[in-house]
Amino acid sequence: MSRRVPIESQRVDAPLTQSATFLVLSITNSPDAIRTVRSTLTSIDDLAKNVAIRDLGASFACTVGIGSDVWSLVTGLPRPAELHPFPAVEGAVHTAISTPGDLLFHIRSERRDLCFEFERQLMDRLDDAVAVVDETVGFRYFDVRDLLGFVDGTANPVGPAVPASVLVAEEDAPAAGGSYVVVQKYVHDLPAWQVLPAEQQEAIIGRTKWDNVELEDAVSGQCSHKTLATIEDESGGEHEILRDNMPFGSPGSGEFGTYFIGYSRRLWVIERMMRRMFVGDPPGLHDRLLNFSTPLTGTTFFAPSASLLASLDSD
Repeated sequence: MSRRVPIESQRVDAPLTQSATFLVLSITNSPDAIRTVRSTLTSIDDLAKNVAIRDLGASFACTVGIGSDVWSLVTGLPRPAELHPFPAVEGAVHTAISTPGDLLFHIRSERRDLCFEFERQLMDRLDDAVAVVDETVGFRYFDVRDLLGFVDGTANPVGPAVPASVLVAEEDAPAAGGSYVVVQKYVHDLPAWQVLPAEQQEAIIGRTKWDNVELEDAVSGQCSHKTLATIEDESGGEHEILRDNMPFGSPGSGEFGTYFIGYSRRLWVIERMMRRMFVGDPPGLHDRLLNFSTPLTGTTFFAPSASLLASLDSD
């Protein structure tokens, strides 16, 4: 009996895996750079098949994002309605910085070697058309915990709520089937975090540490990370995003971090989340998690539909 190859190269809702690579690139001034990038993106599905076929059970997937500054050059199309560079958010104490990036490749698999091989073939094709801005290799930590010890991603939408929360629809027809993507690379002051009592850590996060039970929201004053990251519109409707965060780091070099990646149908949802975390709600009462977590990057992309990628003209 034949077995269908389970490959979708542009799946923003691909399952959480054991390993991931977050690759942010800039497009160079090479004479054929745009042509090379278009050709590579058009054939990204074939490239994914080259790697995924080696282990059909490894849940390999790659999602491609394109930045605002190069969107029209690469696609030849108007920018999606909300697409713009990541806006820096300056609070009284902490800042969400904005950093450059033209292309994002979110590469994931149950096997690290498949992520490596895909990236190798990808970079061979792109060659001098791109330069690496940031490359971060993430891994699953126990039962989907971050390096602070808490379960990460509990608030993700599930089932039918996933496309409703993540994929642009009729509100922006030319961008339908795509998703806004925001990435931030956070490093943690793990020694300072570890000296806090578990109860204080839980108050900062808004969940219990060991059994992941949600704590009651504060009636007033200082809000937990969980509360500040929950976004409602003017009518009280809650808007979810899909997080595919992963820990990264090296104990030998003292680096401990979380790579935040959020997919959303509406970019304003993530941007409002950033303002609530860094400025505070009310202003001045910022997310206390930021006292232990510093963002090193901040970049926005749009992940178009697979059909749009496949239709790009390399001429």
